[in-house]
Amino acid sequence: MLEEWLLLAHVIGATVLFGTGAGIAFFMVMAHRTRDPHLIAHVASTVVIADTLFTATAAILQPVTGYLLARSIGWELSEGWIALSLLLYVVTGLFWLPVVWIQIRLRDLARAAAAAGKALPPDYFSLYRIWFACGFPAFFAVIGILWLMLIKPAITLF
Repeated sequence: MLEEWLLLAHVIGATVLFGTGAGIAFFMVMAHRTRDPHLIAHVASTVVIADTLFTATAAILQPVTGYLLARSIGWELSEGWIALSLLLYVVTGLFWLPVVWIQIRLRDLARAAAAAGKALPPDYFSLYRIWFACGFPAFFAVIGILWLMLIKPAITLF
C-alpha cells in the first residue's frame, strides 16, 4: 500500500515538473513575442510564482519519493537506469537554477521598462536568449528521465 502511494506521489511530481516547465516556457515565449513590457512583466511575475510554488516543491519532493520508492521496491540506486536518471536530474537542475534567476531579472527589467514607458533594454534580450537556450537541455533531460522511469532499460554504468 505504501509503495502505491509513493508511486502516485512520484508520478504526480514528475507530471508537475514536466507540465509546469512546458507551461512556463510556452507563456514566457508567447509574452516575449509581443515585446510589450507590461505584458511580459505580468507573465514573468506569474511564472516566477509558478516556479516557486510548483516546480521547486516538486523538484524537492521527487528525489525523496524516488528514493523511498526504490527502497520500498528493492531497487539499488546504482542500478543503471536509476543512476542515469539521477544524473539527468542533476543536469536538469543545473540548467533550471540559472533560469529561475533569469526569469526574475527578465521580470524586473520588463517592470522597469513598463514603469518608465520605454522599450525593453538590450540586457533583457541577452538574458532571454540565455533563458531560451537553457530550456532545451533541461527539457530533453526531463524527457530522458521520463523514458528511463517508464522503460527501465537494462543499462550497465559501473
